[in-house]
Amino acid sequence: MKKLIVALLFIFPLLFVACDKGEDETPAATPYNLVIPEGLPPMNIPSTNPLTVEGVALGKRLFYDPVLSRDNTQSCASCHLQEYGFTDPNQFSTGIDGIQGQRNAMPLINLGWQSKFFWDGGANGMESQVMGPITNPIEMHETMANVVAKLNANAEYPDLFKAAFGSSQVTSQNIMRAIAQFERILISGNSKYDQYMRGETLLSAQELNGKALFEDMEKGDCSHCHTMGSTFSDFEFRNTGLDSISVDEGRYLITLNESDKGKFKTPSLRNVELTGPYMHDGRFQTLLECVEHYNTGFHYSANLDPNLYFAVKGRMTQQEMEDVVAFLKTLTDMEFVNNPEFH
Repeated sequence: MKKLIVALLFIFPLLFVACDKGEDETPAATPYNLVIPEGLPPMNIPSTNPLTVEGVALGKRLFYDPVLSRDNTQSCASCHLQEYGFTDPNQFSTGIDGIQGQRNAMPLINLGWQSKFFWDGGANGMESQVMGPITNPIEMHETMANVVAKLNANAEYPDLFKAAFGSSQVTSQNIMRAIAQFERILISGNSKYDQYMRGETLLSAQELNGKALFEDMEKGDCSHCHTMGSTFSDFEFRNTGLDSISVDEGRYLITLNESDKGKFKTPSLRNVELTGPYMHDGRFQTLLECVEHYNTGFHYSANLDPNLYFAVKGRMTQQEMEDVVAFLKTLTDMEFVNNPEFH
């Protein structure tokens, strides 16, 4: 009899453990098959936030959900529209309180190859940058605590978070992880230029001349900063002489380093035809205006980038500038702006 009691005492806990495990067990999230287009380098995805089908789907839903704003009227997508390369066609975006920002919304293209975010590099990671627009008082003007509370009270989100991260408890960290996962898949790599590089199409004579001028150090000299091919930027910070004395001090506001005054992040030129207006303050409406600035319009400001400081003003003719613009338009990727997976 004693042996029977001992045996039952041993078996019953195992049964309870088995029952608990069955009730709480959540299937592991499905790894996301990220396809990197030919010509782009491998993406460094942090081990703390691997891409999953469920995580990307959750991030996409959050990206388009106005619940992230204080009055539930604006989402991330309100200022980052897919048809414009995930940027705002207005010079400045307007927040929920009717206040305009002071910088043009940056396009969300190939973010997975970048390490610092916003025009001034104020965020050091894809995950942490998510909080910026949500908590900014002139943008979505909400607190992460309120967002977490709203999502936890929602009928659907707890299950979506459980599928993506194994817990139905919504947290700020997992909100950031999910949106970052979605933003990492916003990859553009099938423009006319890419097709040309793969031998699938030809560039026109004007486009080819524009390409040559883009790379020519004595002419466009664009590739010093907008690295030719791949991401079309080195994502460094530069003062490009927009003003003699910078109105917006840019990177300096983050580092407090005098040499950073007036410096802003070099954006990618992919889909640049669609992402205007241009520069951190959206002052230029057209690509030709941008090229004219680098040809003749730049000011000799205190921290002017050396590549411009030693550049000869007027080094390109009107036709040459138009040829550079023609080449820039070959970076338009209509597959990207129409991809249903992004909307």
